[in-house]
Amino acid sequence: MSFWITTAALLAALSACGTPPPTVEGTPSAAIPAPSATAVSPTPGATGPVEPPATLPPGTIPAPAQRSPGTAPTTATTTAPPPPRPEPSAAATSSPATPATAARPGSAELSDPASVTVVVNKKRPLDPIDYFPSGLVLPAVPLAVQEPNALLRGDTAAAVQDLFAAAADDGVGLTLVSGYRSYQDQVSTYEHWVAQNGGDTAAADRISARAGFSEHQTGLAFDVGQDDGACTLSPCFADTAAGQWMAANAHRFGFILRYPDGAEGITGFSGESWHYRYVGLDVAEAMRAEGTVTLEEHFGLPAAPGY
Repeated sequence: MSFWITTAALLAALSACGTPPPTVEGTPSAAIPAPSATAVSPTPGATGPVEPPATLPPGTIPAPAQRSPGTAPTTATTTAPPPPRPEPSAAATSSPATPATAARPGSAELSDPASVTVVVNKKRPLDPIDYFPSGLVLPAVPLAVQEPNALLRGDTAAAVQDLFAAAADDGVGLTLVSGYRSYQDQVSTYEHWVAQNGGDTAAADRISARAGFSEHQTGLAFDVGQDDGACTLSPCFADTAAGQWMAANAHRFGFILRYPDGAEGITGFSGESWHYRYVGLDVAEAMRAEGTVTLEEHFGLPAAPGY
C-alpha cells in the first residue's frame, strides 16, 4: 500500500522517543513489507556488553528513513508476498489474572532492566546505565523504519505481531515506527533535542529521555503509526483510526499507553499517543480494570516529573 507522508503532517512531532521532525517534502513510498522474525545473536567469543549489529553511524539520530534529515523515503522494490500471520503467542492467549488477585511485583523486579515490569523514568535510571537487552528480534510486521531500529525483545515482538494481526482483522493498518534504541543512540537523540531547543535542557527534557533513562533502551517499548503515515509521532495520532484502535485494544495484548495526556506531572513527559510499552497481560489488564493510567501510580511509586 502506497502512502504520502508530508512535512506538515509531521512537523509537530515531539517525542520522548526522540524522533526528529522531517526536513524533506513528502514523497510517495511503498510500505516496507514485514520481514520474518529474526533473532540478534551475540558475537561468538565476545566479552562485555553485547550490542546488536551496527545500526547507525556515530552521531546519527535514529529516525525512520522518511523523517531523517536530508533523507528521502525508501521505496520498497521487492514483490514478495507478505509473510503468513504468525500463530498467537502464549502471552496473548493465556488467561490473565484478575485485578483482585494479580500479584504486585517486588521492588527488585521493578528495578531489574530484564524484568517485564521494570519502571524506567527520570528518577529511575537503568542499572547498568548502558544496559543492552538480550534476545532482540525483528517482529514480522510492517515497518516505517529501517530494520535495525525496529528490534524488540522476543516477548514484546511476539505480542506486537499478535496485536498488529488483530488490528488488521478489524480493518486497521498499523506500522512500527521505532523500537529498541541503544544508549549511544539515545545520547545522540537527546543532544539533537537540546540543540533544537537552543540549548534549553528543560525544554528537551519534556520531549526526550536522557540516555539511560529511556524505555526504548529496554526493548519493551515501541512507537506505533498508521500505515498511511497520517499523524505519525504527532498529537493528532490519537484521533486516527489506528490511534483509537490502539487505545481501545492494546491492553488485550499486554501493552499500555506509557505517556498519556495530562500525566506529565507523574511521567515527566508530554503526552505521546503513539508510545506503547509491553508490561504483560496481568499488569495491562489490571491497570485497565482499575483505571490507573501510569506505571508509577499502579505500582505505588513516586512521581518523576524531573531528574
